[in-house]
Amino acid sequence: MHQTDIRPAARAGIMIPALFTTTIFLSASLLFFVQPLFAKIVLPQIGGAPAVWTTAMLFFQSVLIGGYLYAHLLTRYLDTRLQIAVHLTLWASALFFLPLAIPEGWIYDAGSSTAWQTLTLFGLGVGVPFAVLSANAPLIQSWYAKSDGPSAHDPYFLYGASNLGSLVALLAFPLVAEPLFGATRIGQGWAAGFVVLGALLMASGIGAARGPGGTMTVSHSETVQPVRAGQIGLWMLLAFIPSSMMLAVTTKISTDIGAIPLVWVIPLSLYLLSFVLTFRQRPLIGDGAMRIAYLIALGGLGAVFTGLTGAHTNLYGVVGMVAAFFVVALFAHRKLYDSRPAGAHLTLFYVVMSVGGALGGLFNSIVAPAAFSSLAEGGLTTLLATTLILSARMRPTRSAMVTGAGVGIVAMLPLLIAVYVIHIDDWTTLKAIMFAMAALVAIVLRRTLPAAALAAGIVAVSATYIIPDGDLFRDRSFFGTHRVTEENGMRHYANGTTIHGVQRIAQLGAAVPDPLYYYHRNGPMAQVLTSDIGRAAKSVGVVGLGIGSLACYRQPGQDWQFYEIDRMVDEIARDPSLFTFMSNCAGDAPTHLGDARMVLAAQEGLRYDILVIDAYGSDSVPVHLTTHEAMQIYLDRLSPDGVLVYHISNRYYAIERPLARSAAALGLEARIQNHPGGEGKDPGDSASRVVMLARNEAALGTLAADPRWEKLVPDNGRIWTDDFANLLSALE
Repeated sequence: MHQTDIRPAARAGIMIPALFTTTIFLSASLLFFVQPLFAKIVLPQIGGAPAVWTTAMLFFQSVLIGGYLYAHLLTRYLDTRLQIAVHLTLWASALFFLPLAIPEGWIYDAGSSTAWQTLTLFGLGVGVPFAVLSANAPLIQSWYAKSDGPSAHDPYFLYGASNLGSLVALLAFPLVAEPLFGATRIGQGWAAGFVVLGALLMASGIGAARGPGGTMTVSHSETVQPVRAGQIGLWMLLAFIPSSMMLAVTTKISTDIGAIPLVWVIPLSLYLLSFVLTFRQRPLIGDGAMRIAYLIALGGLGAVFTGLTGAHTNLYGVVGMVAAFFVVALFAHRKLYDSRPAGAHLTLFYVVMSVGGALGGLFNSIVAPAAFSSLAEGGLTTLLATTLILSARMRPTRSAMVTGAGVGIVAMLPLLIAVYVIHIDDWTTLKAIMFAMAALVAIVLRRTLPAAALAAGIVAVSATYIIPDGDLFRDRSFFGTHRVTEENGMRHYANGTTIHGVQRIAQLGAAVPDPLYYYHRNGPMAQVLTSDIGRAAKSVGVVGLGIGSLACYRQPGQDWQFYEIDRMVDEIARDPSLFTFMSNCAGDAPTHLGDARMVLAAQEGLRYDILVIDAYGSDSVPVHLTTHEAMQIYLDRLSPDGVLVYHISNRYYAIERPLARSAAALGLEARIQNHPGGEGKDPGDSASRVVMLARNEAALGTLAADPRWEKLVPDNGRIWTDDFANLLSALE
């Protein structure tokens, strides 16, 4: 009799946590699947500008905060049965938005704000389903706290399961779903999962309603202590630091190594994994070891972000930087877990946490590009992260801050004198002065550690602006960092780590300067523009301006037009104090700003004899510019005998593969040239890869028989479309 009484309870003790874990895992997986899925669906309609992706992420983060706030209010003011009824009603209303698609009748307006249109499109298309998913993590944990499951008093372990689901979805979308299925089939599978989630939500709600707390709301509890403002500030700080650091590390990797989508996934995956490993009752690493690792990680990150390890980070440096970020995320999220409130304040805890994470994204994505000309946000976040290990003696006071600020400002004077009075320009000497002054103020103020830290920090941060870096131009736009430098008689323009144009310093005064690197006269793009078809062309379009190197192949009487997404690139190219290709060769040629595919699609009636697609960076692939539909748009903008030229030099991807498949399907003549370069004879003649397409062989002129241009033969791969594009299949 005793055993028969125990078995149902034991069975319930297993089934209830399994049910809630499955529900929150599925919900988190759907949440992280829908973000890249809907972005993929709408990408061809709104363009592929980084601003679009950032705006989309702003939408998701904002709705996430709204979902957490909704869950907080729901659990605070309604009993469990009403919570179930309201939430399932919201889930049922979301079914009307499935399968996910662009709302009927929605049309992109090139004359209106792309950011506002993107927010509107995401709100109409996926807003309600995403809101349901956003609320589930705190809501399901709150329901579990009212059930009779084991550890119901401390349901935070479910957040680990939630982040595990997010991590699985994050990796599964690019590695499994996207390579095998198109957006339509992925969307159908996602819709099926959303339906299943409804059943699991109902079952979880019933489990909560039948539990001992099923008829109570949070506000009915009389034993719960109120949350202090200091606690809220701490939660927000502990959420802000890992979020901001993740984005800073991602930006640094993208700048120094390359903007490879799979590389972007790594920091985000580790960010999610840190939640899985820390939101548990037993820590994996002891506090002492974790503290030591944290100090080492901060030292390494500080060295990277202040430039002590060099201007660029190699592959080994990237590994160390990612590992250091992971340690910071583990440390901060463990402290976040340790500071968690009682279950009654669970939903408030997640609201504050989501706000802190969103502020990290806002700081790195919006504030930093506007406020800094370099990647300064990483150093500032590292400095902020050091506050997490301050002891009571090290906590700042007002007098210590005033003293530290005053001494720090005075300590900057030797550096200012060295740069602006004595005119020392040796980087090593100036860095030595900086370290000497930082060490001096640290010694002088050693008895007041907060003041010492502030003074030394002022010296170090100010030095990044005072010490000349040798750049002729350095700035930062929404689309990346921009630098103009000189080396070995060449003036370089770099966006991130990619060189987008070079001019010989000796030719800055030349009437027609020589195009260099990819655009050298020996290269394939120059061959097209100087051939019989290039000389006969009346109109030429160029997607991707760079510094305007191709402009100096313009023939008398030709009409040239350029397409560029970044206004700062256009300003650099047209500034004769930096480069003279545009000012000397095509100063009257217009630049159409915006996503080239969207702009070209709207220019009905326009026809080019030659259209150059030069928007591929050396490390990334704008997929929406490479699909079958994009090629059709380009062909629609070509004259009947026009030539379409793709410059596809790339470090990682063989972009000719999807181009060959679309060209064959459209019955086009296709040629490719892998120019080996001649840097041994001329350092300005670099290797390049170019594809040339036309409707018939005659349109290629004499280049059709040129042995340097080989026939581009398609493989048996699947055609890339706006619905399906497998980026992994194009890896070299």
